[in-house]
Amino acid sequence: MEFPTQSSPYLPPGGEVSRLMVQVMLALIPGTLCLFWFFGWGVLLNLTLATATAVAAEAAAVKLRGKAVLPVLSDGSAVLTGLLLGLALPPLAPWWIPFIGAAFAILVAKQLYGGLGYNPFNPAMVGYVVLIISFPLQMTLWSAPRGIDGEMLSLVDTLGLVFTQLPPAGTTLDTVSMATPLDTYKTQIGQNLTWSEIISGPLFGQFAGRGWEWVNFAFLVGGLWLWQRRAIHWHIPLAMLAGLFITALLFYIADADSFASPLFHLFSGATMLGAFFIATDPVSAATTPRGRLYYGAGIGVLVYLIRTWGGYPDGVAFAVLLMNMAAPTIDYYTQPRVFGHKDSSE
Repeated sequence: MEFPTQSSPYLPPGGEVSRLMVQVMLALIPGTLCLFWFFGWGVLLNLTLATATAVAAEAAAVKLRGKAVLPVLSDGSAVLTGLLLGLALPPLAPWWIPFIGAAFAILVAKQLYGGLGYNPFNPAMVGYVVLIISFPLQMTLWSAPRGIDGEMLSLVDTLGLVFTQLPPAGTTLDTVSMATPLDTYKTQIGQNLTWSEIISGPLFGQFAGRGWEWVNFAFLVGGLWLWQRRAIHWHIPLAMLAGLFITALLFYIADADSFASPLFHLFSGATMLGAFFIATDPVSAATTPRGRLYYGAGIGVLVYLIRTWGGYPDGVAFAVLLMNMAAPTIDYYTQPRVFGHKDSSE
């Protein structure tokens, strides 16, 4: 879908916005089902709680501003914010984690700036970063992927854990949760294990984390469908993935024992979700054709730097927000030449 303007806060007319949001939601289905299969009922609970909170917060904010609620909610942007945040959260996090994150995303990161089209930062990622900085312990409560250790938690056990933080009888919170492959890689590299030793562990599959390979592949399929439908431009996803891959490849070639393979970075964590569904946000991303390439490449490089030397294992959310800040400047210096006008430097 081509947008007629080259800078936010402008968006296509309301009908096109709602159609775009629906297309993005449909494209999220393969990745969502894959996450549910590997990590259980907590994924759906996060989606439900985050989405319900986002819609309620949007309605309350719009009502307080004296505007009609239904037309604003009908664009689907609040629902999409809740879905993106819910997909990023660990499935065993307590119920108030998606509640706080979604409320902050809508009320502070979106409505405080004037609503859809005026927010300089991606609301879902703002909510996520607030949570991971404020509640680091609760944001590590990932369940073991299917096939790693024992049976998946039932819906009843998951509800009890999410709403009371009491694990099923005979277990502890530590026994039902597990570090992610990115966490494990970061920890074990710090213990002087080599990459080949790390990847041989039971948490890892062929080239990335067990289960995470399929989750990222599913989001890749959904993202390619979005591009085929022209709901997103190709520049940002391609540039982000290329920036991440090339940076990882250079370090891997230099020292294959100390740095993970490029494929591990491409198919771990929120890489594909970030590339196709988060970084491509038409409001907070760069909008010029050349600017999108710089913007996406910057996110990819930052993701690698944060994962390798930063204090957080994934880095997609932080990288997107940092490049959100740079987007207006990137657009300013990459405006295409207007037909019939000469470059001022000539």
